[in-house]
Amino acid sequence: MAHVTANNRLLMVHAHPDDESSQSSATLSRYVASGAQVTLVTCTLGERGEILVPDWTHFSPAELGAHRIEELASALRIMGVTDHMWLGGAGTYHDTGMSTDDKGRVIPPDDVPEGAFWNADLLEAANHLVEVIRSRRPQVLSTYDPNGNYGHPDHIQAHRVAMYAAQLAAVGAHRQDLGAPWQISRIVWNTINPSMWQEAARLAKEEGIDLFGDRMEEPDVNRPSLDEVAAVVPYGEFLQQSTDALLAHRSQVDPEQDFWRFYTMMRQIPSAGEAYLWAGGQPFPASDTPADDLFAGLDVSN
Repeated sequence: MAHVTANNRLLMVHAHPDDESSQSSATLSRYVASGAQVTLVTCTLGERGEILVPDWTHFSPAELGAHRIEELASALRIMGVTDHMWLGGAGTYHDTGMSTDDKGRVIPPDDVPEGAFWNADLLEAANHLVEVIRSRRPQVLSTYDPNGNYGHPDHIQAHRVAMYAAQLAAVGAHRQDLGAPWQISRIVWNTINPSMWQEAARLAKEEGIDLFGDRMEEPDVNRPSLDEVAAVVPYGEFLQQSTDALLAHRSQVDPEQDFWRFYTMMRQIPSAGEAYLWAGGQPFPASDTPADDLFAGLDVSN
């Protein structure tokens, strides 16, 4: 990875507590350790997450949300992230939850709660993030792809909010009370690392883990092709730190479940790393292989 200084400024937007640890923990840990300014925005408290600890199944959504605040705080301490905020303030937006259709695709649930992030006013939510962008002035913004990576309504909404806010933040005539305009140099979308997935699928079969049947190794709209991946930030020396951050979300993560066993396999594959698509702004330098630095080729002097 290229030399990183305090001039490097990264903003990540995630939907729920644990998303940052399952999808971006190596990236967050690495840039914090390298001296970059790292800001994480979480959009909901995750009140409707699946509770995997039997003794906690009595939690109401409000109680689970309060508990997940503490889980996130623990994960952030492990990664070293100190600049964290909730979009609009803690509890402004409620975890929407999710359901699946008859083909197994993720969709919004029928019982959408009051204040659900899925139903948030887009301009209002984006303006909360505009203020963050203008105060932190990140050169790189990371969020989900238009499908929220796998269809979760809150991930899709986080994508919409982040992309809209990035545009509005650069417009001098828009909401001058939210700070001076700032143009983000590069936008990336975190995504599944296809090479990790393919190798983990093979290893999972050898161990008798069958999560997705014949779809395990087939092309998937939620997984990019290898040539679409613009950057891969390796786990490297941050693998254990990244794993510990994920396990801090105990209500959501059970390392004994097949899904999380598969997830662990992916992270332990040699040359494993967190993959990103280029989504806007300055492209990555031309190369036959993905960059290993989200700031590659950017002028970060201001």
